[in-house]
Amino acid sequence: MAESSRIKEIPENEMTAEQRKALADLVAGRGKVLTPYKIWIHSPKLAAAMETLGTFLNKASSLSEREVELVICISANHWKGEYVWAAHVKRCLELGFGQSVFDAIRAGQAPNLDDERERAIYDLAKISMEPGGGSDEVFSRSDKLLGRNGIAEVLALLGYYSAVSMGVKLHRVAVRAPAPA
Repeated sequence: MAESSRIKEIPENEMTAEQRKALADLVAGRGKVLTPYKIWIHSPKLAAAMETLGTFLNKASSLSEREVELVICISANHWKGEYVWAAHVKRCLELGFGQSVFDAIRAGQAPNLDDERERAIYDLAKISMEPGGGSDEVFSRSDKLLGRNGIAEVLALLGYYSAVSMGVKLHRVAVRAPAPA
């Protein structure tokens, strides 16, 4: 039996003006109220800051959609955030990644990534989540392929989606069943 969700929804008529504004800005930026914001809305200034950061990372960074989604999956796997993992692996498959990439990530193995930027992103993400400063070779390759802005954006994505993965995991957000074909 699945554990019940710990998300505490706030009825709109009980929201503060600051909470209503944060949600309106979220819908303007993302098109809908995403599940993690139901957690963060209890701190409306945090929800507003996360909306700004999340919308930038997902829609305006220097990274391609494939690259963003790969980072999200790496972070979700690290935290075992199953809700995030399921949603973003699905998107990665739609973007042309093979299932074998995610099977390897799940097994703790380096996936076969032919695109050198995607390989650099994977390697950078992995060394970033391990103790120590990581390999000079990986950092230098990432700098050459992604630039310092790309490195900064990968790190911000890892942090943002760590918060998302931990939040939905802690709040017991159920993984959605796939829609019928």
